[in-house]
Amino acid sequence: MPLMPIKDIALTFVPRLGTRAVAYLLECFGSAEAIYSASAQELISRAELREDVARSIVEGAGMREAEREATYCLRHDIKVIASTDECYPSLLREIDDYPAVIYLRGNAEALKARSVAFVGTRKISSYGQRMCNELVQGFAECVPDAVVVSGLAYGVDSACHRAALQYGLTTVGVVANALPSITPTAHQHLAEDMISHGGAVITELSSQTKQNGRYYITRNRIIAAIAAGTVVVESAESGGSLSTAAFADGYNRTVMALPGRATDVNSRGCNLLIRNRKAQAILSGEDIAREMMWEMGLDNISKPVKEPMPLTRDEEQLLALFDNEPISIDTLLLRSGLNAGELSLHLMTLELSGAIRQLPGKHYEKLI
Repeated sequence: MPLMPIKDIALTFVPRLGTRAVAYLLECFGSAEAIYSASAQELISRAELREDVARSIVEGAGMREAEREATYCLRHDIKVIASTDECYPSLLREIDDYPAVIYLRGNAEALKARSVAFVGTRKISSYGQRMCNELVQGFAECVPDAVVVSGLAYGVDSACHRAALQYGLTTVGVVANALPSITPTAHQHLAEDMISHGGAVITELSSQTKQNGRYYITRNRIIAAIAAGTVVVESAESGGSLSTAAFADGYNRTVMALPGRATDVNSRGCNLLIRNRKAQAILSGEDIAREMMWEMGLDNISKPVKEPMPLTRDEEQLLALFDNEPISIDTLLLRSGLNAGELSLHLMTLELSGAIRQLPGKHYEKLI
């Protein structure tokens, strides 16, 4: 096992220094080693730290706890990956409050593969269960080297982890507790199965974290950040999966949702995401692959050929404003002179006709 990143761990134990402040310090100084080597004045002037916090770092704050944590991790075969390590997920490092270290059991290489998060309600319906299987199966057929990320919770999370194992995809769980334990304990065997099949379980929480159930939302930011896209399979109008979707949207990741009947409580969250244009509607694993533009396996799937829908004169005029490169909705507003509502309606009909498709970041691409 490689040497423990003691000073990176120590930063997470410095009193009055939150996750975002630690990330900012690392950006300013480049490494935990440089932070602990700096003078109090350097810490104050370069990172604008409070004097008491700067002096505590100079005096070695957090080092004793870090040594204790390193011993614990060695005893329980837990890997510690610092944000400066090449195994650290590159997408996770892009956010402002990335963890200085993550704790891992399993295969660290799984964190470097392209991945999609599948999230949703703990109170999964029979429809949700069936669609978890169908979405993951179809996605596996299109992108067999992708990784499925979720939170190892009851409901949609565990259904998608199990579907990934069933259809040959590597899967990673992000938990809101210290390893090696798994919450809920009923999923300990599932976690071991994921690890034995090349996956991993990760957390940002040390063994010295007080477990009080308040870490689920902050855990969700990690799920959203390490995956290039997030799929909400089933969700009520409120819940943790919608916070994951909100994080993903804020990180400029692709957000997708499975629509359901308007009267189904478990579909209201998904339907609202789609209605409010916070998520793209997907109906299959193939749709997920297309939204992610990971279409390596789609050429082998036989599909009926559909005749393109005829365009109206207004739609043809709008289509003529497109360049050969993807174009933003703001540029289209300027070029077309339409108001936002009129433009959105025309874009929707053009998308349905197969003339264009929407890309991440509210850009559109001409297809014909």
